[in-house]
Amino acid sequence: MTAIVEAASQPTLLTRAAALDTVALAAKLLFKNGQTSERVVLAVERLGHALGLPLTLHLYWGELVLQVEGTPFSEMVAAMPLGVDMGKVLAVMTVVDGVCDGTLSAEAAHSALEAAGRRPPASTLRFALFAAVGAASLGVIFGALSAASLLLIAASAGIGALARRELAGLGDNPLIQPFCAAVIAGVGGAAAVQFQLSETQVLVAFCPCMVLVPGPHILNGAIDLARVRIALGIARLAYAALIVLMISAGLLAGLAACDATLPAAGPSVAVPLAADVIAAGVAVAGFGTFLSMPWRLLPFPIAVGMLAHAARWALISLAGAHVASGTLVACILVGIIVTPVADRLHLPFAALAFSAVVSMMPGFFLFSAASSLVELVSIGPHAPVDLLIGIVTNGATAFLIILAMTFGLILPRMLFARFRSLARGSSHP
Repeated sequence: MTAIVEAASQPTLLTRAAALDTVALAAKLLFKNGQTSERVVLAVERLGHALGLPLTLHLYWGELVLQVEGTPFSEMVAAMPLGVDMGKVLAVMTVVDGVCDGTLSAEAAHSALEAAGRRPPASTLRFALFAAVGAASLGVIFGALSAASLLLIAASAGIGALARRELAGLGDNPLIQPFCAAVIAGVGGAAAVQFQLSETQVLVAFCPCMVLVPGPHILNGAIDLARVRIALGIARLAYAALIVLMISAGLLAGLAACDATLPAAGPSVAVPLAADVIAAGVAVAGFGTFLSMPWRLLPFPIAVGMLAHAARWALISLAGAHVASGTLVACILVGIIVTPVADRLHLPFAALAFSAVVSMMPGFFLFSAASSLVELVSIGPHAPVDLLIGIVTNGATAFLIILAMTFGLILPRMLFARFRSLARGSSHP
């Protein structure tokens, strides 16, 4: 796979097998670590042309197919898009750019890609610390302002992050980690009941779970559907839904293990603008750490997230807009700002955009609906009507917010791609 063919007056080129092996590795790393499907295809086909191997890449859940143009030759690579690692994506895209620009030799590309794939994630200490402060900041956004509540939220999320890292070293099942972290969150919620933190019991249980919601997978799945990659988009969304289901199950299991019952979740408490915006910035920093975002890139999504949250706060608190409407406008603003930057830096759009709006995810409404649903089942036919109304209201609100976030973030990106395509067409008649 490392043989090299010398061509007269031409730069050193790899054999077809070696070139295909290099391109396949780049495709696998990008696909597995959260790059959007369209960007994976563009980068891989561009790298193939640079290595003298024109090809077409086809993406499927669990498999990549590289078809060499003009030949019956192809290669299939097993790859599951289960993770998101912005550091690895950035490193791979740097290698692709280097090969295409001529600053990195073809024979050095494979080893550079292997080095990119070995990049370690954020340190365990940083991961746990930012999980704790990120969850606590979400508590502030939803109205948990007491020191005891915030400390309990932070402790629950931090311990859950340590458990996730420990489980990651024991196996590769992506569902066990959020389930166990959510169990710990449920135990934290039970502690809030025991300590009689009556005004924030629900938030103590829910906030550590909110940082587990797989937003980038939801956005990548929606982008695939918008680009008519139906099978892959549905698979991505099904995977994200399965993670949310495991989070809900873990939360309820943790509460049940402690024989605790959360009170019905009331409306979130309004917080001052300054506290809301600062907490949103801290939440963005925490989620950026989960996605292994390099330190030097963190200030950008933090600033964008704070700006978007300020706009959302103004729409809801001052203009009286519905939470879904305020989220839609804020996410459109984020999409407009993030799209050109993500393309310029070759970063995964879904991860970068979602990290800026993570505090807007309707985890509060999702987990409220799940908790009330379990209570409805336990009570049976004698359950009060208010309980059923609460389930429907929370579920519908969560759906509308997710729809608003997805549409708001994707629309600017799709329009940007369309206008860029038209501009290129007009400049090359």
